[in-house]
Order: sequence, then structure tokens, then C-alpha cells
Amino acid sequence: MKAKQCLVIGLGRFGTAVATTLYEMGHEVVAVDKSSENVERVMNLVSHAAILDATDERALRSVGVADFDVVVIAIGLDVQANILCTMNAKAQGARQVVCKAIDEMAQRVLERIGADQVVRPEHDMGVRLARQIATPNLVDTLDLGSDHAVTEIEANERLVGSLASLNLTQRFGVQVVAVGRSGQLVISPCAEEELRPRDKLVLIGATRALDELRRFLGG
Repeated sequence: MKAKQCLVIGLGRFGTAVATTLYEMGHEVVAVDKSSENVERVMNLVSHAAILDATDERALRSVGVADFDVVVIAIGLDVQANILCTMNAKAQGARQVVCKAIDEMAQRVLERIGADQVVRPEHDMGVRLARQIATPNLVDTLDLGSDHAVTEIEANERLVGSLASLNLTQRFGVQVVAVGRSGQLVISPCAEEELRPRDKLVLIGATRALDELRRFLGG
């Protein structure tokens, strides 16, 4: 995997976690914050750390924002600063801008001014935790935008039999793309594949359809 050049703006808990994890994974990370205390905390955990006010257009240009593969704006609480920084980054040619938002309104604004991706960590984690509590056999979920997702679940007694007889595509609108059991993975399983309790299923479908299947399994 080719190492990416990453710029992380805002070194609170979320920004620090993003910056240090990317660095640990072998990517080049420049981390900036207007707080000297925040910068000092990560300076030995990333490629380079600097005190910088990213809402200042000239200051942001000085780090060469257009040269990075990804710019993560993790300011969050200061919505005005978040918006200014996003606008400046996009105006200066940032290739991909990922922003943290504190609520749905901030998310909509950031998307409208050009953010390529907006995340709401607490909200997203809350939704994920609620799904795990409601459906204990849920293993993990990868969102594909706002409407579709890839989900890994564990089959239970309500999901036993051949894929043909279960007919998940017609009943729920989801597609089984892989089945895992005993350390082996069957990709694109045939209609005759028999599902057993504790099998791991990788499914793809509309978020609403996957939620309906989760409710069925949890019932």
C-alpha cells in the first residue's frame, strides 16, 4: 500500500487519534493546531507537528494544503472555524477534504461548501453501538454513503437453510457476498450453500433493508 501524505487540522481527541493512527500505519502525517499544548502532545507521534491557525488563508497556504492526498479537518466544536478552514482548503486545491461535524446542520453546511466527506463520530458510534445492542449477532458494518452498506453478521437459528430457500434478496433486498465458517471463506456462494448457526455472512444492501434483516434476526 502506497503511503499517503495526510494533513490533520485540529488536535483534540478525535484529530489526535486520526493523526497518530495514520502515522502508525506508515503514512506521512503533518498535524497542526493553534494550541501549542495540543501540538506538543503529538509532536513525537507524527511526521511533523506545527502551531498554525488554519482559518488564516495565508497560514494554511504555507503548509501546501494542495500537496496532500487527504486533509482531515477535525476542529468540530468551533463551527465557524470549521467552515472557514474547509472553504480555504478547497479554494487552495485540496484533493480530498474530510471534516468532523458536531450535528446534522453543521454536516449539511460542510457538504454544501465542498467537503468530500463529513463524519459525526459520536453520532456514528452511537448508531453503531445501538445496532450492536439491539442485534447481538451483528459483527460490523461499513457504510457506503448514506443509503447503502456492507454488513457482517452472525447467523442464528432464524437464518438456517440454503440460500435459495432463505431467499434473502426477495425477502429483504440484501445480497450475500461471502460466507465464513471454520476459518474458511466462500466468496459469491451458490444458491445451494447451506447456512448454519454461527456462520459469518457478509451482506450488501440498502441501509433500510439491512436494518430490517437485523430486526428479523433479533426477533
